[in-house]
Amino acid sequence: MDILVILGDAGRAALGPQAAIYALAAIGLNIHFGYTGLLNLGQVGFMLVGAYGVAITVATFGGPLWAGVLVGLACAVVLAILLGIPTLRLRADYLAIATIAAGEVLRLTYNAGFAQPVTGGVYGLQQFAGSFYATNPISPGSYGVGRLVYSERDLWVMVVGWGAVALATLGLFLLIRSPWGRVLRSVREDEDAARSLGKNVFGYKMQSLILGGVLGALGGMLLAVDTQAVAPNTFNPVVTFYLYTLLILGGAGRVLGPALGSVIFWFLLLFIDSALLQAIGAGYIPAEVLSPSDVGALRFALVGLALVLLLAFRPAGILGNPREMRLEAGAAGTPRRRRKSTQAGSDRERGVAR
Repeated sequence: MDILVILGDAGRAALGPQAAIYALAAIGLNIHFGYTGLLNLGQVGFMLVGAYGVAITVATFGGPLWAGVLVGLACAVVLAILLGIPTLRLRADYLAIATIAAGEVLRLTYNAGFAQPVTGGVYGLQQFAGSFYATNPISPGSYGVGRLVYSERDLWVMVVGWGAVALATLGLFLLIRSPWGRVLRSVREDEDAARSLGKNVFGYKMQSLILGGVLGALGGMLLAVDTQAVAPNTFNPVVTFYLYTLLILGGAGRVLGPALGSVIFWFLLLFIDSALLQAIGAGYIPAEVLSPSDVGALRFALVGLALVLLLAFRPAGILGNPREMRLEAGAAGTPRRRRKSTQAGSDRERGVAR
């Protein structure tokens, strides 16, 4: 086994286009869940409408790419409004049900035969991002050091993708430290208390759902541009659970949590994949025990085990603050503070009473 090859494969995935795409979509999910306490289980639905907004505008109707971006963003806003109006005044459970159902309904609708003239049906749409690559300022060739080598195409997607992640992270940093962000966190902790102070809780939840959905749509657009193809079955509920995995890994409710979680998630995934394939090839693992075709499933199981251990020993994630954010849910299905803080408050009240 060549450890340098394994580390090279893992490092290339950790910094590659997929990691940037998932980090961008997870930043939107962090606004929903980490800062507002909205249990959105359908972030992939926002990714789907963003990706198809670009693909349909360009491939089906022959429009420019920039118009497709605007259409995708508009679709994300409309989807957030349609989901938010009937659910955000209710408990978080209803939003979870509505979002995961909306993602599946959208996937099946775009997959249906009657939609095939527009969406391409099960075959999807291809070759619609030519204008994006036509603006690539990087000369043809390979760039990098050692095994961390990328083509000019991948490098261009990485520049745009990680640039978008950096801008979204900076914007989130400024927003969360503004009065608007402080209200969001108060809604996450106790929306009844925020409402008693005269805050329009429904309005803030809607703004959070729209903003996070727009970032999810941008992630879907980058995914479509990177692969030069979209198909409905690519946007299945598993994608949302990947986003939650890397968000929990990095730390929900932390500005850098999604980016760090995405880098670690893809590093671990490809590290395990490359290590297992090399171990099978070298004969360390007999083919009767594990075949190369089973590696894909086993790597997710091992990453899941690592996540379980992380939650057991550090429930708030790598960057998370255990005193501020726990991933357990209260009666309304939203994150809450540690019981220790509540107990301390009760002790102070008893002291005042005495």
